[in-house]
Amino acid sequence: MKLTLKALTKSIWVFHAACSPCNNCDIEILDLLTPRYDVERFGIVLASSIRHADALLVTGFPNYKTAKKIKYLYEQMPKPGVVIAIGTCACGGNFFRDSYSFVKPLDEIIPVNAYIPGCPPKPEAMIMGVVKLIKALKAKNK
Repeated sequence: MKLTLKALTKSIWVFHAACSPCNNCDIEILDLLTPRYDVERFGIVLASSIRHADALLVTGFPNYKTAKKIKYLYEQMPKPGVVIAIGTCACGGNFFRDSYSFVKPLDEIIPVNAYIPGCPPKPEAMIMGVVKLIKALKAKNK
């Protein structure tokens, strides 16, 4: 287990799942991959399949259709894997919390390891959130 946690802190492959977002957070996630921020230099790359991912990035709030799908995605992710909630909607529902289609917060459906709030969060905040998550994983690995 310690070896896999150590490997997880070196090169994180992420799978992005959108649970009914407004797409502002998704645009900021794509901004991370541009040459301005270039998170690939840290070993963070997008994975094309959840079965190859180390982390699950979730944007938007879970509704009746996406709640089951996000749980299924989490079950398919290789363990140990981490879940990162991006944006205020994924962190707690934001103003969609009283909507007819809101089921429950993401952390009541799947375990969330890191919360990066903001509407939308800036790329710098996302990088800082991932760095804090990596530090927490390294501390857990000792």
